[in-house]
Amino acid sequence: MPARWILLTLACVVLLAVGQLLFKAAANHWHVDGWSWTTVRSFLSPSMMAALAIYAVATVLWVFVLRSVPLVLAYSLFSLAFVVTPMLAHFVLGEPLGARTLVGGAIIVVGVIVATS
Repeated sequence: MPARWILLTLACVVLLAVGQLLFKAAANHWHVDGWSWTTVRSFLSPSMMAALAIYAVATVLWVFVLRSVPLVLAYSLFSLAFVVTPMLAHFVLGEPLGARTLVGGAIIVVGVIVATS
């Protein structure tokens, strides 16, 4: 796979990871008070809107990648989102990063190397 497509696929991964952090921030600020305007307003927070916009960009980029890259290769690289997201959550949000997560991430990375080689 040419470097351009690898980088575009990895850009999708990073965008999705950032979107997930924004979804987490939106979830933390969402105040559910039945079917009230407060509930809707807090749901449509700046974090939620940014996450949705980032996901929209990532989706368009992903479809662009799929025009030229076989799904088996693209999706293998895409699985790195399961490594990048917990790492970002740890460093940005201070969430715990346990040994199981690190071992699982290492297994995913090895799997990506095997699948894309």
